[in-house]
Amino acid sequence: MALIEVKVPDIGDFKEVSVIEVLVKPGDTVKAEQSLITVESDKASMEIPCSHAGVVKELKVALGDKVAEGSLVLMLETADAAGVAQAAPAAAEPVASVPAPAAAPAPAATPVAVSVASSAPAVAAPAALPAHQPGTPSGSLPHASPSIRKAARELGVPLAEVKGSGFKGRITLDDLQGFVQQVMAGDAQTAAQKAKAPTAASVGGGLPGLLPWPQVDFAKYGPIERKDLSRIKKISGANLHRNWVMIPHVTNHDDADITELEAFRLQLNKENEKAGVKVTMLAFLIKAAAVTLKKFPEFNASLDGDQLVYKEYFHIGFAADTPNGLVVPVIKDADKKGILQISQETAELAKKAREGKMSPADMQGGCFSISSLGGIGGKYFTPIINAPEVAILGVCKSSLEPKWNGQAFEPRLMLPLSLSYDHRVIDGAAAARFNVYFASLLADFRRIVL
Repeated sequence: MALIEVKVPDIGDFKEVSVIEVLVKPGDTVKAEQSLITVESDKASMEIPCSHAGVVKELKVALGDKVAEGSLVLMLETADAAGVAQAAPAAAEPVASVPAPAAAPAPAATPVAVSVASSAPAVAAPAALPAHQPGTPSGSLPHASPSIRKAARELGVPLAEVKGSGFKGRITLDDLQGFVQQVMAGDAQTAAQKAKAPTAASVGGGLPGLLPWPQVDFAKYGPIERKDLSRIKKISGANLHRNWVMIPHVTNHDDADITELEAFRLQLNKENEKAGVKVTMLAFLIKAAAVTLKKFPEFNASLDGDQLVYKEYFHIGFAADTPNGLVVPVIKDADKKGILQISQETAELAKKAREGKMSPADMQGGCFSISSLGGIGGKYFTPIINAPEVAILGVCKSSLEPKWNGQAFEPRLMLPLSLSYDHRVIDGAAAARFNVYFASLLADFRRIVL
């Protein structure tokens, strides 16, 4: 038996975070990679996993404590003789990331910062409720993160009137959205109650002139089954709703002729079969995106108040499908990497995403995102921008189409492209030029070196 220290691993760019939930107690038997505590900053929350299997002997943290990388979480008794040496901390598993959603397996207990929608049918509010009167605070101002305060200012919500459901009364995004929805419906008395346990439907309304979300007893019409949304979907749903409402989306559609590029890809895979690296079309898309961003720098920018922040690095995110929902890993410095290296990194990151082992660093720093449905089907769609980015490229399944070459029709492999952009930053002509240039790179990849 050996007694080892379990410490907080790398938590990305966060210097200090708060403990919002303790998931184990002294005497508990834990497995390697089992979540021990949940921590939260103003931008994200994440679970800290155990580096070894063993028995919890002593907790070194409590609710509300501030911890940083290297902080001692607990003392663990393990049968692993090799564990006498200092345990190598495992990577933190993200729970909620803003703006980008984060992947994590759901623990037995749901963290306070992510409230689960009640499975009980919604109770109809009394008919004679007074309209909300602004400027009449219901009590002292609860704690709220800077991102929540900013969202409240943008929505015109007085935080003093919002009931926080988080740790020590912290106001969460769900609280804010639930309050707005109830206020817009003229239901001030139940706004605070609804904010404590907002349903998935409650985030869908809340705009002036809209009718309240329909409350239906579905069981009246036949058998039903209720399941909680996965943690990723609850977090990403709130982010997607915010991005869709606050960003004026426009989508430009185009097609890229990838006939020669697909032949080149197949040739590369045949030549590198023994190396074990499979080249995917996504790798070419990521490389072409980095080159196109250099030519059109406004697509590699972010809005910061009345200023544009132009980035001189080219980190490309790609949507990865997991059993619990979509996450967006990021390929760093894609402009400096070759196709084989990008293919290897995307495969490794996608595998980590499916296994729920993404670290915060894997999903941070993105400049531009690609959402590919190529392996499934479809023609065009409107991808939602991943704030604070200003554009995202959607890609669907390629298909053979007859194209006129000046003398006759010939079959060409065409790839549908859907570029959504923030119209506050980018105008339609720039978006069209971006798509045309991007498609030209895919049509003749030799242009990459020009």
